[in-house]
Amino acid sequence: MVFHGVAYTENKAEETFEERIPDTLIERDDQFFTFTFENDLFTGSDKYYTNGARLSHYDTGARMPNKIKNTLNKVPGIDITETSSVYYSIGQNLYTPQDLTVSAAQPNDRPYAGFLYGAIGASTLEDNHVDNVELALGVVGPSALGKETQKTVHRWSGAQDPKGWDNQLKDEPAIMLSAERVWPEAHTEEFKGLLLRVSPHVGATLGNVYTYGAAGATFQLTPKKYQWQTPPIRVRPAIPGSGYFAVPEGAFAWSLFAGIEGRAIARNIFLDGNTFKDSHSVDKKPFVADFNTGVSLTKGRARISYTINWRTKEFDNQSSNAMFGAVSVGYRF
Repeated sequence: MVFHGVAYTENKAEETFEERIPDTLIERDDQFFTFTFENDLFTGSDKYYTNGARLSHYDTGARMPNKIKNTLNKVPGIDITETSSVYYSIGQNLYTPQDLTVSAAQPNDRPYAGFLYGAIGASTLEDNHVDNVELALGVVGPSALGKETQKTVHRWSGAQDPKGWDNQLKDEPAIMLSAERVWPEAHTEEFKGLLLRVSPHVGATLGNVYTYGAAGATFQLTPKKYQWQTPPIRVRPAIPGSGYFAVPEGAFAWSLFAGIEGRAIARNIFLDGNTFKDSHSVDKKPFVADFNTGVSLTKGRARISYTINWRTKEFDNQSSNAMFGAVSVGYRF
């Protein structure tokens, strides 16, 4: 079981975070389905990173297939153990320039691109940190069905028909290996029945889709008696979250959270263009920062979360920072 939180005890300095988690939670084999939908229409725009959807099945009692576990364990810094929790995801991301009315390629704006993928990940709790690792495989280009998805949604909603998808990136197999470490209990404060925690993290992603290093922190405020909650899982690249929550049947709980992450980016296929073929590309920024704030509301086995995200400019000539909203719906069974 993996949780980005901490219990408060009198012997806090003498116990690790792993030792503070109640046995009743560790022994449970909970499963979670989480659907996350990110879109800039939530914030009144329709450009850049314009849509992301991800469905995840997170199983605290599952075991990763041996072939994948043995492969990942060969990567320095990654340790998949018998107690690691496993999750599986499928998702699709869409990227467009600012002006959707232009049919021709826009050399000073980002390319049209779609990304369709499947991912398997694991989370391992040890001492005072949580290690997350994820392997994603998919396709970038027309086979990702970005054109069909956006045109269909815009037709249903009556929005502007995007004209430039014929200029999208070409088909390319996609692979990403991501790893991150989170320190859930770096700092905690308890007051008036509430718990405030600060959870710093570092991470890296390697692949032909993204290659970057990242560092940041999450701030979370929850009722003390319902502290076993984490921020929702998000579409990469993103500030970490697993979507875990352990709220008693029939109880209502809430969580406020905010986060920051800085990334040093060596590769972003959605800006750099195709790896092995000529395609539309723009000059990317080497450093990008994300900021978010959100709220989760939980009733027993069900939870809904809303997050507002701000992302600094990702490429030269970008007219403004990006802002998009994210809705996550989770169910525990």
